[in-house]
Amino acid sequence: MSTHLTREGLEKLQKELEFLRTTKRKEIIEAIAVAREKGDLRENAEYDAAKEAQGYLEKRIAELTDQLSHVVILDDQDIDNSKIVIGAKVTLKDIGKDTKILYHLVSQAEADFANGKISMISPVGKALLNKEVGDEVQVKIPAGTLKYKVLKIER
Repeated sequence: MSTHLTREGLEKLQKELEFLRTTKRKEIIEAIAVAREKGDLRENAEYDAAKEAQGYLEKRIAELTDQLSHVVILDDQDIDNSKIVIGAKVTLKDIGKDTKILYHLVSQAEADFANGKISMISPVGKALLNKEVGDEVQVKIPAGTLKYKVLKIER
């Protein structure tokens, strides 16, 4: 399965993978070595914790390696600006609050709500897909219904 990423998102995942393969692996190997020195491994909680951390680390490295092997870079020049698609930066009017919101629609791998990057598979992302300037969108969330009007679509 392809992972659609912006160039920025690709660089972020590559940096994370490099950090995990180098710095983090060394830290965990050192923690395992220190725990081994403490004797009997059958009742050594530090050793168990370090081995568990190693398992999680190797799993994350495998996930990132797989994701990066199937990356499709989103090139702004190839994207239609008339509709909201992955990679679009969208200015919305929150009809209920009469405020403006800016979202960047990205893949799940790049989602970062605190920085305005929402996943295309989130409730808001799904509702915005293929909408055009002027369209109104209603999104049902656990707290109620959000109502937006699409003001601008850009890359």
